[in-house]
Amino acid sequence: MDRYKFGLVGKNISYSFSRKYFTEKFKKLGLMNNKYYNLDIPEIEEFPFLLYQRKDEFRGLNVTIPYKESIIKYLDDIDLTAKSIGAVNTIKITEENKLVGYNTDVYGFQKSIEPLLQPHHKKALILGTGGASKAVAFALKNLKISYQFVSRNLSENNFLYSQLNQDIIQEHLVIINCTPLGTHPSVNELPAIPYQYLGSKHLLFDLIYNPSKTKFLLEGEKQQAIIKNGLEMLELQAEKSWEIWNS
Repeated sequence: MDRYKFGLVGKNISYSFSRKYFTEKFKKLGLMNNKYYNLDIPEIEEFPFLLYQRKDEFRGLNVTIPYKESIIKYLDDIDLTAKSIGAVNTIKITEENKLVGYNTDVYGFQKSIEPLLQPHHKKALILGTGGASKAVAFALKNLKISYQFVSRNLSENNFLYSQLNQDIIQEHLVIINCTPLGTHPSVNELPAIPYQYLGSKHLLFDLIYNPSKTKFLLEGEKQQAIIKNGLEMLELQAEKSWEIWNS
């Protein structure tokens, strides 16, 4: 690729993993003309105006919280996986200036958690119900792990945080944090689950990577649970995005 622009669409994304990752990647590949920008917008409604003047300059975009679902209405096409999930985190801008949506979170999460799974990991709790949690659910389905969401609002196929008890925690040996609770700088925040019922058979996965051990993971570690953060997942999904942009 000669000279292209890429970017991350999100809100309050100065901390962005993607910009640093791709800037370093371009340097390693000798693509000194390629640039990666943070496209920080307060409301998704600003997205078409943001892109209108600059669409032909960009080759690809990543999408992060809180726009993985709401951005879909602005796309020209969406691949089957992303459509099934209902969330997009990667956009390819074609030579005809069409916006095509993909979801690489599924790939990143599945490849990252798979090596840690053991035969007793049959049921999972997904903390949060946003775009990332939908990708996690899709990956768990691929892995034949049944799951239930945990949310502050009651709906079908989910628990309220207040309902979680010893039986539920000990039945669900995989717990994935898809909320932003614990992200730097709010490092003392954590999802409100009864951590005292965790044990060595539990696997705790946090999509957050900064800090490398969130309070959620530290509480799991105290109870001898296996823990993993979201850094490898992010790296894997970033590489898959790069593959899509270059295909």
